[in-house]
Amino acid sequence: MSFPKKSIQDPFKPWKFFVFPTITIKPTYSFPFLLKLIIALFAFASIFCPLFYFAFPSRADGYFSCSHCDKSLRIFGHQKITIGDDVSGTPNYEKTNLSHIVFGISSSVEKWNNRCHYNELWWRPNITRGFVWLDKKPLENESWPETSPPYRISADTSRFKYTCSYGSRSALRIARIVKETFELGMDNVRWFVMGDDDTVFFLKNLVMVLQKYDHNQMYYIGANSESVEQDVIHSYTMAYGGGGFAISYPLAAELVTILDGCIDRYASSYGSDQKVDGCMREIGVTLTKELGFHQIDIRGNPYGLLAAHPLAPLVSLHHLDYVESIFPGMDQIDSLKRLINAYQVDPGRTLQRSFCYDLNRNWSVSVSWGYTVQLYPSLVTAKELDTTLLTFQTWRTWKNEPFVFNTRPMSQDPCQKPVLFFLESVENVGENRSLTRYRRNIEKVECNGPEYAPLLATEFLNVSASTLNPKIWKMAPRRQCCDVINGGKGDFQVKIRSCNPFESVTPP
Repeated sequence: MSFPKKSIQDPFKPWKFFVFPTITIKPTYSFPFLLKLIIALFAFASIFCPLFYFAFPSRADGYFSCSHCDKSLRIFGHQKITIGDDVSGTPNYEKTNLSHIVFGISSSVEKWNNRCHYNELWWRPNITRGFVWLDKKPLENESWPETSPPYRISADTSRFKYTCSYGSRSALRIARIVKETFELGMDNVRWFVMGDDDTVFFLKNLVMVLQKYDHNQMYYIGANSESVEQDVIHSYTMAYGGGGFAISYPLAAELVTILDGCIDRYASSYGSDQKVDGCMREIGVTLTKELGFHQIDIRGNPYGLLAAHPLAPLVSLHHLDYVESIFPGMDQIDSLKRLINAYQVDPGRTLQRSFCYDLNRNWSVSVSWGYTVQLYPSLVTAKELDTTLLTFQTWRTWKNEPFVFNTRPMSQDPCQKPVLFFLESVENVGENRSLTRYRRNIEKVECNGPEYAPLLATEFLNVSASTLNPKIWKMAPRRQCCDVINGGKGDFQVKIRSCNPFESVTPP
């Protein structure tokens, strides 16, 4: 007696109209068929999943993320950055702050005692991180100041070549500071910032600038020299070390692997910053310029340079031993303390300019907040007000030009010269507002014209302003506007504010 053969129905019957034809599978063939089907599904998944991830990364993160996994990112062994997720599932890094920055300051035992007071203006013990790198150990009978950064001794560099006839071998040691700092293996580092022992950093503004950049990418941030003759000799596209420069962690990790070789390959280069720049060229990373880093490669009176600060946060000042005091009648350290007093009240606004007119008396007003105000006895165009007053000379030859920006000389007509006011005091008034007071500079005046007398009768000038929102530096740069509130006898009142739509500084 024979029985009809039993057949095994397709297990994927619901899909038969989409993928498979109607089939009858014999028991002897069922296992090979299922095996082939499983392999086909795995092959399909291996192609589809990566395509889905790259095509829709934000959704893919949601489908393939691990909710209980460690939210930390470790790069190159000893960089640890804590991250979280925002509501969309996108990684959200902790905002860069001062603890993410490590400083490498170059100095020597011979120079430190005369330069440490510059560092003490900005260094914050137990808060800022980094070291002063010395050529040798200080004398045992000399105690190291607690207000100074801790020191380290640079490694011996006698094995390296140096062939620059007019330079110093100390450039070799200084070039390696970034490498030696990196190799200390400090945790949670995003940026290495290099500077000299006479560099003054403005820390809040430095952090503000670095927050604009992704620290997981390779960045080399700084500025070149103000003097063309320096840029021609050294480089236009190099970060000058005295003004300070910042290197992101991933870039530092690559830099240290080739730095010693670069030092020998660029043996004829004068300075440490040139040697570091040579390495950057080999890696393929170019300088990202930030105009708030200042090399101060000038001689004489820095007034015109500082009063015409660009639209960028003030990050650093250098070479302050080589220029006159920034405030008249004061030594350089006391002058810097006065400027820093203003900076502490409103960091982002420090040295930022605003122009306006007093149309009742046809005066022009140029404010460089926290430093100086210029009053002109006529209506001066914004283009002229915006051009740097030439109160200084070039670094190398002490000449009046050339610089990397336009300059204008002080007028030869004494009745057309501006009357200068300098910061006397700064205070907070109300919530997120400041009041700065400026006193007229006492100097011999050679103009007896009737239009000049009212300017000389103005002894004080007050400027009110709201605290500058740091977010403004992530927007397209625009100088803020101002109004002359009143020009009563004795005091002169100016209010700085955001410009209105379609507003311009245009004389009638």
